[in-house]
Amino acid sequence: MWCKSREGEIFKDESAQTMMKFFLDTVQKLMVVIAVLSWSQSWAKTKPNVIVIVADDLGFADIGYNNPESVYTPNLDRLAAEGVTFTQHYSMSQCTPTRVALMTGRFPSRHGYQAQKASNVQCFASDTLTIHRMLSNLGYETFMSGKWHVGGEFEWGPLFHGFDAAHGSLAGAVGMYDHRYRPGNPYEITWFRDHEIIDGYQNGVHATDLTEQEAIRFIQKKHDRPFYLYLPFHAPHTPLDERGQFVDTPTQLDPADQTRWLNEDQIRWFHDPNGIIQAEQDPEKRLFLAVVNHLDHAIGQIVKALEETGQRHNTMIYFTSDNGPQVDWHGGAYPDDLRLTDFNQPDDLRGSKTQVYEGGIKVPGFFNWPAKFAPRSVDEPVHVADLLPTVASLVGYTPEEDLLWDGADLTPLMTDTGTLGERTLYWLWNNRPESHRGNRWALRHGDWKIVRNGPIARAPKDWQLFNLASDPQEQTNLAGANPTKLAEMHQIFLLERQKDNPQTLVSPLLQAPAQAREAFQVTLKFDEPVTGMSLNDLVITNGTGGSFVGSRTEYEFQVTPTLSKKGKIEISLVEDAAVTTDGRLSSASQTEVVNYDPK
Repeated sequence: MWCKSREGEIFKDESAQTMMKFFLDTVQKLMVVIAVLSWSQSWAKTKPNVIVIVADDLGFADIGYNNPESVYTPNLDRLAAEGVTFTQHYSMSQCTPTRVALMTGRFPSRHGYQAQKASNVQCFASDTLTIHRMLSNLGYETFMSGKWHVGGEFEWGPLFHGFDAAHGSLAGAVGMYDHRYRPGNPYEITWFRDHEIIDGYQNGVHATDLTEQEAIRFIQKKHDRPFYLYLPFHAPHTPLDERGQFVDTPTQLDPADQTRWLNEDQIRWFHDPNGIIQAEQDPEKRLFLAVVNHLDHAIGQIVKALEETGQRHNTMIYFTSDNGPQVDWHGGAYPDDLRLTDFNQPDDLRGSKTQVYEGGIKVPGFFNWPAKFAPRSVDEPVHVADLLPTVASLVGYTPEEDLLWDGADLTPLMTDTGTLGERTLYWLWNNRPESHRGNRWALRHGDWKIVRNGPIARAPKDWQLFNLASDPQEQTNLAGANPTKLAEMHQIFLLERQKDNPQTLVSPLLQAPAQAREAFQVTLKFDEPVTGMSLNDLVITNGTGGSFVGSRTEYEFQVTPTLSKKGKIEISLVEDAAVTTDGRLSSASQTEVVNYDPK
């Protein structure tokens, strides 16, 4: 009931006023909801889907657009031709370090020794900003299928680093059909879905097909927000095993003709319309080409699913390989693992996988996003560490604090609006102390590059020096002829080395931070006697240490968590802490947590 007053229209009684207030509040809330939903839908339409595809051990010459007469990869070639291709695209020299750089935007040595070589231990701190965590925080739906290989336990797995769901192997390479890591290894049973081992390990289906199927299933589902899809394929890493329809017969040479593979004529991956694969006379090279053909087909089916669901135009695809060619393989490490010799396609680059010459680190790489990037080729040095800052820029992410990314935003190169200038790229391989002779070091600044195999370079004279503009094959060591440039490069190296983390993460295997709310004991075990150890030699994140006792090869201490919710406890060993009785740094596996006993 309404009445008039001198002040205007008012309510006649309190009940009517209350009802009207409720109505207005409801309308206001509804308008807010509509506005939020409208913004969310608009945001979802403007933000791109992001797909990152990583091949395993695919060398620079092992892809068609770099080697069209010898390699059949029509789907990858088309993506490259329609996208932005980098002629000087770098990875690290082995699988785990490349994954660390790709995920975190930082060179792996910034995270400690454990991230500098192929490893199944925890590779970086649990609170590290990764590309998947960044996109998840921005509202992206996140999924991966394939090879994780930056932490072989579930507590170091993808669901703790920003993925909504995940599938594949936590550990490194696996048998292509039974999906086990190295038999007898602690990480042998590794095939999982959402941090649970899959019963039967999906035995009998090629790993490439499983990743393809998982990706297509994810693409075809209904999405009300943009998605991030990470596809680190296991191929073409050994074991090379292509059985086609003969699933119960491991790949093997035909007893009647040792130049042919058993059932080769009937397995589709050994054949292509142009006859490129069959023109290869070397059976091992031909097998590798079949593996690559299989991988290329899977990627083509994934792109087809994007097209059929109307998502292709606004989906950005990034493709690369984790390192250069493996070349030779002793076999026997995985189920049905053949011994192979010189099985990659030849190129003119020096070095191969694990080496920091160009052959070990220069790999195929391109971005493809029809809605944003016109086709072009870029001849500036870029690195897998550039992925995170590039995607951050493209999706409008601004870090809350200054993050020391080693990677650069590649958008100016891809839009032809700028250049990155003379940048510094830095490689370190191995996870041993610096005195170990197996270490490998390299640094590129502009067109100049220095390389060192062995202990850390203490002086300019310890390096080889190359000019990649005039000598991309690294055949001529210019160290003696250019002492000024050599000294300058050494100084740049020393600056980069100062940014590295000299510690090694030693983390208790905690299923979830909530399980570590009370104090627990940790035992550290060394492979040889060390002296002078104390609590001051440990850096404990999200916890405090106490009651440190022990000697020689075993030390015990107590950790009291300081967080009640998020955050995983991490224990790092300070550089130079583990000194042997004769004064050397321990060259053992640093330390090992052999006991975790929550009180």
